Amino acid sequence: MANTNNISGDFNTETSDVVSVVRKKAGKEEVQKNDPPQVQPSEFSSSKSRQRFLRRSGQQKCGSCPDRLSNIKKSVQALDSDSTEVESSTDEEERWKDVARAAEIPADYYNIQKLVKFIKAGNQTATIVSLCCLRDYDLTTQINQFAIQDIGGLEVMVNILECNDAKCRLGALSVLADISLNIDIRKTIVDLDGIPLIIDILNSSMKDLKTVAAETLANVAKVRLARKYVRICGGIPKLVDLLDIKLQILKTPREELTAEEIENLNQARAGARALWSLSDSRHNKELMRKSGIVPLMARLLKSCHIDVVIPIMGTIQKCASEPKFQLAITTEGMIADIVNHLNSTNLDLKKEGSSAIYKCAFDKTTRDLVREAGGLEPLVAIIKDKNVRDNKPLLIGATGAIWMCAASPDNVLKFDSLRTVNHLVTLLNDESDDVLTNVVGAIAECVRVQTNREVLRTANGLTALVCLLNSSHPPLLENLAKALKECAQDIPSMRILEELDAVRLIWSLLKNTNSRVQAFAAYAICPCVQNANDSGELVRSLVGAMELVVGLLKSKDVLVLSAVCAAIATIAKDTTNVAILTDLKVIYKLANLVNTTDDLLRANLAAAIASCATFGNNTQELGRLRTVTPIVTYMTSEDPEVHRTTAMALEKLSMDPQNCITMHQVGRALILAKNWVTYQKSGVVPFLLECVGSTNKELQLAAAGCLRNIRELALRAEEYLLKIDDD
Repeated sequence: MANTNNISGDFNTETSDVVSVVRKKAGKEEVQKNDPPQVQPSEFSSSKSRQRFLRRSGQQKCGSCPDRLSNIKKSVQALDSDSTEVESSTDEEERWKDVARAAEIPADYYNIQKLVKFIKAGNQTATIVSLCCLRDYDLTTQINQFAIQDIGGLEVMVNILECNDAKCRLGALSVLADISLNIDIRKTIVDLDGIPLIIDILNSSMKDLKTVAAETLANVAKVRLARKYVRICGGIPKLVDLLDIKLQILKTPREELTAEEIENLNQARAGARALWSLSDSRHNKELMRKSGIVPLMARLLKSCHIDVVIPIMGTIQKCASEPKFQLAITTEGMIADIVNHLNSTNLDLKKEGSSAIYKCAFDKTTRDLVREAGGLEPLVAIIKDKNVRDNKPLLIGATGAIWMCAASPDNVLKFDSLRTVNHLVTLLNDESDDVLTNVVGAIAECVRVQTNREVLRTANGLTALVCLLNSSHPPLLENLAKALKECAQDIPSMRILEELDAVRLIWSLLKNTNSRVQAFAAYAICPCVQNANDSGELVRSLVGAMELVVGLLKSKDVLVLSAVCAAIATIAKDTTNVAILTDLKVIYKLANLVNTTDDLLRANLAAAIASCATFGNNTQELGRLRTVTPIVTYMTSEDPEVHRTTAMALEKLSMDPQNCITMHQVGRALILAKNWVTYQKSGVVPFLLECVGSTNKELQLAAAGCLRNIRELALRAEEYLLKIDDD
């Protein structure tokens, strides 16, 4: 009995102190506490509580997850990470923290610390009261978060999660959910092994407890290591289960729902937020897919509750970077719902929806679905709205979606009716490299159509594009090269590019360290040289231009090699230029590439050889370098473009008699390998005869010219033999 009285006395003191803190905070008159409740010793009574709270993080095993925490961290750190999430606070955040601590500390700071002391030393009832009082403070402000962190409150909150009292766990989780907005606190929660404890709470039968646990994970999982913990501790399937909610609840306004249905809705929203944070990891996304999240996401997209749709849309746009998810999003019919949400007035929802289309529209089927669902109009409406120019994530998503959708000709026709190119040109002065990359990419797709080249020219878009060539952002430079390549095929546009000295700037991109920039710059050079007023003089006026092109033939990238060969094929059409290229030993570098199996490289390499072979003794030299045999084998390709350029190369090479003999021998070997018995003695002729029947005029002429050279050689040989017989 005496023992009980002591406990009651302790509780009276603690409760009065707690009420005093609340009184100081609210400025109210003192509340009299008569007949304080009698409580029995619990797991939060003084000595046991102190022993529990003074234990450390990582030295003892977790009561909820036995034998797990001691090994989880090592196994997690052994795994690779594919996330770019910053784990530590930035220098700017650290400086801000120092300033915040150095500033005048408000009274709430000390009141919060008193409450944490009561939680540490108090019994179960005092802990619940203290947690409730703590929730009355604004825990989203950093100074209040510092108050809890500085006095060791995080360890206290994490330890409370191990108790069996649902109210205590709910109170501690509510506090953690608020203060985990701070990146340092997130890291501390992870270091204190709080993730497994929170995941275990997801097994609870109490919906409000699972909801707050998921909300806490949504914040903490923004740390890379936390995402791994959640995956390894089996939290992802449990979070996916939270999304399983009836469609009727999703389509019913909140004010018409019952209390139980609102709990289910909040639970689904919290689970969606947690999965949104977890989807930064590629491994997590795959596990989410295997856990059956795709049909649940399709159902949640039909919700009328914006606070549920935004996190699920964010999860979709992050998962859409995976090919398996892209296919699932299309097959589950999500595109129509995503497009429908683009008409929302909520900018966050628009941002996630447009970003999802941006990532999914690599597939033609998806692009067609976006058009059929009426998704092109709201995308153009976003970039037209000057009020969203400062919202860079939304602008990036919308311009990226337009870029991807413009890959389909039918979509380009629809964009033309919406005057999309004109609206894109107005964005060419944006300061964001990502926005510019998407805008230029969309323009590059649209100007494949001649009418859009004229629109771009009249809208003064060419000048803006050329000015951007001084950028250092590789994806932007790549798209600029693509756009200018298309524009250079329009003669009036080419005249403007010459006036702006664009060819020199494009040529300078060949020095870029990015291989894709080099490749598309080389491709852009082709129409620029071809449509220039004096192409030969233009190339020669650029100091070191041809040396730079020939030097790139040493590249290990097939795309670069094929693009450079295409550029050489165009440059070498000028006699003086081909002489300079020959002096630069271009023949030997081309000969080193002939044993390739890549059809793109084969096509452009054969064109380059055809352009260079006619100068001097290059034809004989190419034969001596044994390039004829590999080139004849190109005729077995299924690509008609390879056939065209190969026939052109063979026509030039067949001007040398020895090369004709080689063609005949190699062709016979190829025919025997294919068991074409009818043409066993015909050599390369059957391939050329087949090309003569092509609908491509260049291929017809080249094949016919090669056959003529072979026939002339045969006639001369026959005349020689007849002459010997006469003698």
